Amino acid sequence: MDLAERIRRIPDFPKPGILFYDISTLLIDPALWRETIDRLAEAAAGWRPEYLAAIESRGFLLAAPLALRLGIGFVMVRKLGKLPGTVVSHSYDLEYGSDTLQLADGLLEPGRRVLVVDDLIATGGTARATVELLGKVGAEVAGALFLIELEGLGGRDRLGVPSRALLRFPA
Repeated sequence: MDLAERIRRIPDFPKPGILFYDISTLLIDPALWRETIDRLAEAAAGWRPEYLAAIESRGFLLAAPLALRLGIGFVMVRKLGKLPGTVVSHSYDLEYGSDTLQLADGLLEPGRRVLVVDDLIATGGTARATVELLGKVGAEVAGALFLIELEGLGGRDRLGVPSRALLRFPA
């Protein structure tokens, strides 16, 4: 199955000049979705993770079934104010402002091997912040896995960990 051909492209979303790669066309087809998770599982296995850490929110769609398939745990990295209880936070700069990511405190024991998962990497700012947040709690970030990489934006180069994307599209 050609996953790249099945991803819907929506021009000028969320703003003019942006081409949005919509994975809902994978989610709606059970065979295609299973194939997507199978390919991600093959890619993830080499890192031997104990946990997946997914970035809100489309990363959750990939990481939850992938963690089940791999038989490992899944940790949610959320935006500011979305987690109850005590959290560990990491603020970072974006092109036009800043943002904060959070992780529930005490979920990961220091030294645990974690693989970051998200649907897409562009400039890499949020993925890099996730790597830094996991470092704050003492996790060993093995790498980062993405379904899609937008080429030419240098996102993977900014991560500081090995990474892989199943599909590549021009930015």
